[in-house]
Parts: sequence; C-alpha cells; structure tokens
Amino acid sequence: MTFSIQPLDMEAMEAARRRWNSVAKPLNSLGRFEDMTVQMAGITGTAEVAVLPACVLTFCADNGVVREGVSQSGQEVTAKVGKSLAEGTANVSLMAKAAGADAFCVDMGMAEAVEHPAIIRLGMGKGTANIAQGPAMSRETAERAVLAGAELAGEMKRRGYRVLAVGEMGIGNTTTASAVASVLLGAAPEEVTGRGAGLSDEGLRNKVRAIRRALDVNRPDPKDALDVLAKVGGFDLAGMAGAFIGGAAHRLPVIADGVISCVAALAAQRLCPGVRGFILPSHQSREPAGQLVLKALGMAPVIHGDMALGEGTGAVMLLPLLDMALRVYHGVHTFDALRMEAYVPQGGRP
Repeated sequence: MTFSIQPLDMEAMEAARRRWNSVAKPLNSLGRFEDMTVQMAGITGTAEVAVLPACVLTFCADNGVVREGVSQSGQEVTAKVGKSLAEGTANVSLMAKAAGADAFCVDMGMAEAVEHPAIIRLGMGKGTANIAQGPAMSRETAERAVLAGAELAGEMKRRGYRVLAVGEMGIGNTTTASAVASVLLGAAPEEVTGRGAGLSDEGLRNKVRAIRRALDVNRPDPKDALDVLAKVGGFDLAGMAGAFIGGAAHRLPVIADGVISCVAALAAQRLCPGVRGFILPSHQSREPAGQLVLKALGMAPVIHGDMALGEGTGAVMLLPLLDMALRVYHGVHTFDALRMEAYVPQGGRP
C-alpha cells in the first residue's frame, strides 16, 4: 500500500501568513485559527483558502465485540442511525446543514442492510468478527478498507469539496478504538478505555476485560498499524484511516472528529508518516484516550466542549468557526485600507 504524500507548500503558507499580518488587528490575535488557515494554504497550495463547499463522511460499521456485552445498545441501532444519516435527519446531518456542509452516510459494513439511494456503499462485510475471540478481519480486508476510504476522499475532491470532515457511527466502536489506541500508544487498556455511551462501573470493567482478551488472543504488532487495524480494529476505523491518507494524497484538508476518528488518524499517520500535516483537529473528546491520542499526533484541539457524540459532529462544529476567521482573512479591514502603520513582530510570538 503506497501513497505519495508531498510536503506542505511553504510558499503558500508564507503568503497566507503575510495576508494575516496585513489585517488591521494585533498580530496572531486569532491564534489557532490563523495557524489553521496557514496550514490549509500549505495543504492546498494556495493562499486563497476557503472552507466551503465542505462535507462530512460518517463511516458506519458494526463490531462483533458487542457479543461481549461492551455496549448497552444492540447492533440494530447502527442501522437505524445509518438510515437517519441517509435521510438527512441524524444529529450530524442537522449540524452540517447549519454549517452549510453536506453529510454522507458511508456503509463500511453494517450488520443490517439499509436500503437508501443516498448511502455510499463500501461495505466490507456484515460487521467484523469478535476481537475477543480472534481477529476482527483479515489483513487483506483491512487493506481493502483503507484503500476504499482513500479513494472516497479523492472522489470528494473531484466533486469539488474543499474540506472534508471525518466521523463514524457503529455500536461497539469505542471498544475497538480503545483496543487500537492501547496498542499504538503502548498504554494499558484501563488508561484508554471509557464508558462509551454510558456504561456502569461493572460495564466498564467488562469492557476492559474484553479488550485485554482481544490483545492476548490476537497479539497485534504495535509497529504494524495495518496489523493492529485488522486484528483489533473495525471497518470504520480502517475506512477513516484511509480517508485521512487519501486527503493527504489529494491535498484536501481533513478535519478529525472525536476519539475514534483521532485513533484512525493516528493509525493513518503510522501507515503513512506525514499524513498528520494534512489533518485539522476539532475537539477533545471526554473519552480517556482523547487527550493521549491528540498528544501522540502532536495536535491541540480548539473546541473543549466535553463532547462524545461522534458521527462527525465535533468536526462539523469547527467549520463555521473557520469560516468566520476566513471572513476576516479575506476582508477589507487591512492596514493599507485604513492607512495605518502595520504591526511589526518585535521578537517572540504574541
């Protein structure tokens, strides 16, 4: 699996920083939003940065590990939410509409078939196997899922989208994400496993036990991210990892959502070093692995809302914030227009 990931365009980044410095305001006073704009210039190769048109891809899949009692919901919920995503009535669909973005349901492998013409079908099977008893999928299937996600990102670029947000939906996927995070971070399952959709204390202990069994049974190689995805991951994680890689290959900014999306981003970075330069973080999940995974990626989120909804909702929330910053970036309120002397850096970053 080979992808050509070129470095960020430094000339475009310098042009974007000069434009920010021409705006009549204190230097770097929009902070991280200025940095993200500069990063987006480096990704796209132009200082003419824009957020819209944007879309969110919600990768939906089921996970066999639910048979271990790791969730208070059954797999039928994945299909119900997938259907609402396709119909445009899901949580992320409503939020995307408010942000001026399009939302898509991507079927990576739901256990129950959902018939709707708007669904993007990349199904790898009817859910993964139970990781507590064996590998989630074959290595070949994991590779196909990553490639499918990468190709979908390229298709979104061809459709004219300028920013891609990546989220997920699938009962049991906080368990698989915690298992993958445990391996890639070299952390104990207890350190990275949370309550998901609201497990009790005993439910959380059972979830940790299931992850420990999965790691003992499968022995995933922490130096081989594809092996980790295949053995203890999920179709959604592999597809999202591919979307991050595809975004980098096609020079399309990709916004990561919460902990599951960020675990996929970490897997993508391990598969293709250099990918993280093309990823924008949105928020820090309240799940225990959230902060650890972002730190491993060298990223700092801008939204701290104690959220854990998934679907791409946190990523979508970043879109209007970036768009507001870009109204200033592209605006006429410049030092030249006001006939003011521009601020000059005097050492150190303000």
